[in-house]
Amino acid sequence: MKIGLVYPQTEFGNDPALIRDYAQTAEGLGFSHILTYEHVLGVSPNYPGADKLTYTSRHPFQEPLVLYSYMAGLTSRIEFTTGILILPQRQTALVAKQAATLDVLSNGRLRLGVALGWNEAEYISLNEDFHTRGRRIEEQVQVLRLLWTQPLVVFEGRWHHIPDAGLNPLPVQRPIPIWFGANNEPALRRAARLGDGWITNIRKPSEIGPLLQIIQEELARAGRAPGDFGLEARISHGGAAPEEWVKLVEGWRAQGATYLSFNTMAAGFERPEQHLQAIRQFAAAAGVKPG
Repeated sequence: MKIGLVYPQTEFGNDPALIRDYAQTAEGLGFSHILTYEHVLGVSPNYPGADKLTYTSRHPFQEPLVLYSYMAGLTSRIEFTTGILILPQRQTALVAKQAATLDVLSNGRLRLGVALGWNEAEYISLNEDFHTRGRRIEEQVQVLRLLWTQPLVVFEGRWHHIPDAGLNPLPVQRPIPIWFGANNEPALRRAARLGDGWITNIRKPSEIGPLLQIIQEELARAGRAPGDFGLEARISHGGAAPEEWVKLVEGWRAQGATYLSFNTMAAGFERPEQHLQAIRQFAAAAGVKPG
């Protein structure tokens, strides 16, 4: 099981020097990857229903592919994961280009996590259809893989029309791995059919069983081997003692997780240095060592 970090971007600030320190500290400690959330836009706190949203315009989000391009030039080993990129609110060919460029610049260190998102206002602002996002993401994944593996693509779909065109340069990984964030049964089945892995929001290993059963059923129906499909879990700092973190690490390992990310957000930290100290503490507790 590879152990990485959730980049605490809603709390870490925008100082390039501190972002450098975070990426290099994470790599130096031996973490395998950095996972980053995304939102292009946040609605006003006065927007109807904003009180029920996880994030608003008050929460800062750096664009993950740009952020990772910066981090890639400052590191040599650590991998980068979007957890997740809201794919249906973006132009597919442009995502393919941006991801391919990042994969080249990082020498093949990108894993693209994708999902549907929940913020309709963000879709409206980006001129995309919120209500067809589930159907469109399936075609988007097909188009991404074609663009990442073929110099020239001819494609005629419902939402995509590519008239003998392609990316240059192609990515190092052909194709770049695509993982899905998913919470409900249709999304889980889509992930098992189309994805290379599942990024789960479930916080307790003991609660994952019924959802893993859905994944296993769909993998079998699609004729896919369970070993070809990964599982990424997350654990939160949560103010817990290191012994509690270790129990969660072992619990996820027992459930067959292939990746685990440690999240220091919402732990009451007020300064970037506190996040850095927390990941050092977690690395020591979880046995993460330079590689």
